[in-house]
Amino acid sequence: MKVAVLSLVAALVTLFLGYTYSWTITPIVIGLTYAIAALGVSVMARAGQISFGHAMYSCISAYTVAFLARAIPGTDALVLILAGVAASFVAAIVIGLFVVRYRGIFFGMLNLALSMVLFALLGKLYTLTGGSDGLRIVRPSMAGVLMERESFERALLVLTLVLSMALAWWVQRYFRSGSGQALSAIKTNETRIEYLGFSAYFIMWKGYLLSAVVVGFSGAILALMQGLVTPEIGSWLRSGEFVFITILGGAGHAAGAFLGAVGFETVKLVSAAYFPGLWQFLLGLTLILVIFMFPTGFVGQIMKRVATQKRDLARAQARANDTVAARVQANAQASVRN
Repeated sequence: MKVAVLSLVAALVTLFLGYTYSWTITPIVIGLTYAIAALGVSVMARAGQISFGHAMYSCISAYTVAFLARAIPGTDALVLILAGVAASFVAAIVIGLFVVRYRGIFFGMLNLALSMVLFALLGKLYTLTGGSDGLRIVRPSMAGVLMERESFERALLVLTLVLSMALAWWVQRYFRSGSGQALSAIKTNETRIEYLGFSAYFIMWKGYLLSAVVVGFSGAILALMQGLVTPEIGSWLRSGEFVFITILGGAGHAAGAFLGAVGFETVKLVSAAYFPGLWQFLLGLTLILVIFMFPTGFVGQIMKRVATQKRDLARAQARANDTVAARVQANAQASVRN
């Protein structure tokens, strides 16, 4: 309940900031797309599997939005987002069938290899994809209403915040479900999962599909926000940034992706503003410090402290109960003597 209230307050503050200072809308929406993508990556991180190529699902979704917007002018933004997510889902069904057979570095590198193949194709097929120049997207209607740029960006901000909260709730609900617990168990002891009668392959495949769908939302929103789709959306550097945010925030809770995105964007913007030649160095230094100081990320550290406080409170309550019981017993014995 506390997390839900804090999330709602954070969303309202973000909305107020965006509506008060319109220049903040673009960085806020882009930051939220990074958080959503990291949320998808964190699903597989629960199983101990890190993908260095999940940006390809963001790219597939973004290019689907661009192709559909150009093929059918006037298509609504909501339809474009759903189409992009559906394309990511279909691609994940096929790719996931053989990718989830692998574990560890093989899982990460295979995803990376596939994303690099997609990146190369998008750059070479100039007549179809526009090459490195990309494809421009004409601003579509939102829920059937044609808007000016500022109004459209504000509407997209509201939509992104709503989707962020909905996806975070969905992923957290999955983490607490039987499938989510089984996915976490793969990290601990996959063999025992098989002995219990569960299919580790099927559990991984379902988690992979959920991960790709969530990342697909980020790509579709990013395409509409930028109005331009380029192969860089699916580059391995972008996948690395998603992994960076996941590690920074932690995969113990869905909120970790958003905390990681806040930390990532803050360090990136501040370092780029004051140390333009050293921002990548500062990002790397930040990641090293977080790994050493908070191995489970920001959210892991918060959960650890909350658990410690609850344990201390329970012990204090138990001691208080013991003290009361001892006093009652002493009073009873004194009454008997009298």
